[in-house]
Amino acid sequence: MKKDYSDIIYLPHHVSKKRPPMPQRDRAAQFSPFAALTGYDAEIDEAARLTDKRICLGEDAKIRLDERMQVLADKIDEKPTITVTYFVPDEKKDGGSYRTFSGSARRIDEYEQVLVFTDRTRVPLKSIAVVEGGIFRFLDSINNIP
Repeated sequence: MKKDYSDIIYLPHHVSKKRPPMPQRDRAAQFSPFAALTGYDAEIDEAARLTDKRICLGEDAKIRLDERMQVLADKIDEKPTITVTYFVPDEKKDGGSYRTFSGSARRIDEYEQVLVFTDRTRVPLKSIAVVEGGIFRFLDSINNIP
């Protein structure tokens, strides 16, 4: 058996008389990479994405947060500028992330349990971990907080 293909190497290229030639673009598609596991890369990326655990506030932190929320409720008509750090649960896996938002507080909606800002941003009250702002300076000086 010959291994140098000398018997066929110089034969003319076959061209079908019945079918038109395939466009080069379609021919190239035959040799494109094949993904046997569709969506596998997305699953790997999702598994690698990190989430934070929700921090359980201690009693002192809860008391401090309650005091600040009371001060905010008393001064809400002034639309004070505050910064809140709150937890947003992840939709796809356990945990979530902490986000910080600064703006002018408009009202505390007791029925829906949300803090509403003047730009209509809504932050769930149960998700708030930290509230900061100039309206709390007096409270901080009483509690000896720098």
